Amino acid sequence: MSSVDVLLVSLGSTGGLRAADEQLAELLRDAGATVEIAKSEPQRQVRTMALTDLLWARASADAARAALSRSSPRAIIYSSVTAALFWPERGAIRFDASAAENRAGHHGIWQRPLERRRFNEASLLIPWSEAALVEAPPSPAKSIVVPAAVEGVRPQRARDERDIAAISYASDPEKKGLERVLSAWAKARRGSERLLIAGLDPARQPDLGEGVELVGTLDPSSYRELLGRSKIFLCAPRREDFGIAQLEALADGCQLVTAPAAGGYVALDMARQLDERLVTDDLAPAIRSALDDPRPDYAARASELLEPFRRASVEQIVSSDLLPALLI
Repeated sequence: MSSVDVLLVSLGSTGGLRAADEQLAELLRDAGATVEIAKSEPQRQVRTMALTDLLWARASADAARAALSRSSPRAIIYSSVTAALFWPERGAIRFDASAAENRAGHHGIWQRPLERRRFNEASLLIPWSEAALVEAPPSPAKSIVVPAAVEGVRPQRARDERDIAAISYASDPEKKGLERVLSAWAKARRGSERLLIAGLDPARQPDLGEGVELVGTLDPSSYRELLGRSKIFLCAPRREDFGIAQLEALADGCQLVTAPAAGGYVALDMARQLDERLVTDDLAPAIRSALDDPRPDYAARASELLEPFRRASVEQIVSSDLLPALLI
């Protein structure tokens, strides 16, 4: 049986989670650790969140058991609460949100009590944000906040070189508030201005209206290229667990126009600091403010606020705090 420092059990139910897990593994390796990623098998689409979580939790447990049969890790990280629910061995839990907060009512009827047990038993908590930790069940375990690292695409286009008025990301139309985005755009749009919708499955396409283009699911480089051409990132989430899409948009020079939302949404406070006019439930006037009267120092100030999320900053947390805590 081989030995590794860290086994990372990756739920990987979305592209964003898979990318975040690959990034964390890379950062741990850069800090000197040997890392194996146990990847959950893709699961079929089902009708309820409770059943969805059941399938993915079982898949993560299967992936963990298979990895443990061939290697003996010094530490295990379960990446997401769902990945930890049926864990075969105790370990650390990395999470952007807890079931206690994002699985209300019948959606989390079996997950929430089991989550409380896992948090109580965890060897270490690794939340993406302080807000995620505050919302999580109590735990005697030490916690270390390790955000996803975000870097902007360089070089950035100047505002007058950006040919796309607005872009939005709507992998989950209901959660991301696509209906509100489209309604606001219909009221605010002028002339030939375009709103691009990324991440939406064509099978779930709503009536988009004039001036809206569906670009589908893109590879990361193609998506970031569109961010670099866009003046604003427009969103109206019901809840935002971390908000990596918004951070990427800010890093690529977009103004963030957003409705307020519950959750660990770290870009929300940044958006308020950058231009409070752009954070409102009344999105149509905010769109016009961003397009017609932008704050001249918006991008420069956004870059400063993003400093704690730069790769160098996260690397320091991983090497100085996380890895020593894992390998005690």
